[in-house]
Amino acid sequence: MPGDHSSKQYDMDLETIRSKVLQMGGLVESQFNDAIACFRSGDVAQADHVIKSDETVNRLEVTLDDSCSHLIVKRQPAANDLRTVMATLKVITDLERIGDEATKIARTSKNLHERGLGGVLNHYESIRVLAASAAESLHDALDAFARLDEKQAARIIAQDENIDHEFRSITRTMVTFMMEDPRTISAALDTLWVAKAIERIGDHAKNIAEYVIYVVEGKDIRHTDYVYTKLNSAV
Repeated sequence: MPGDHSSKQYDMDLETIRSKVLQMGGLVESQFNDAIACFRSGDVAQADHVIKSDETVNRLEVTLDDSCSHLIVKRQPAANDLRTVMATLKVITDLERIGDEATKIARTSKNLHERGLGGVLNHYESIRVLAASAAESLHDALDAFARLDEKQAARIIAQDENIDHEFRSITRTMVTFMMEDPRTISAALDTLWVAKAIERIGDHAKNIAEYVIYVVEGKDIRHTDYVYTKLNSAV
């Protein structure tokens, strides 16, 4: 009976942490979407809101890290349970870094529009497809984490190459703009800076998906071709 009670309490504690992690995930997802919106519109107030909200994300990271540490000390989870806690800690770190990237986008947006460079080139159209792909990956990664859906996680990881390809395409386009018209250099560099932040958000979404597979299957698939082998074998 005592062991059963302890197990139930552990499950309750872990579920509380997971709920707060998903709350943090929702916050950084909104941060990202708002950052892209103000990059498009030049809304300085919205950019300031994104930057300010990063403080909340940072506080959540500290609080959740502490909660996970206390859970390990108090409950001393074994094998599978410990794996879940460790993966959750890594997800928290990636979410905080997504918040950082969204803040970079918001700051760049402010600078771009305050310098009056918004009309020099169609900067939003340059990153629109990339931003939509990264936003979808982030949303799906959070959903996969919530449901521990390893199949969806595998699809997210495989799709990361599309985001990388789109980033490389944007880089080539911006270089062409700068070579053909020196007036676009400053705006093109800002757009590249934003594109890189978006690409990094895609990488963090991929990381979250990898942690889902780690929790479900107990396999650390980082830096392997595991996902592509799995998807090909399912065809």
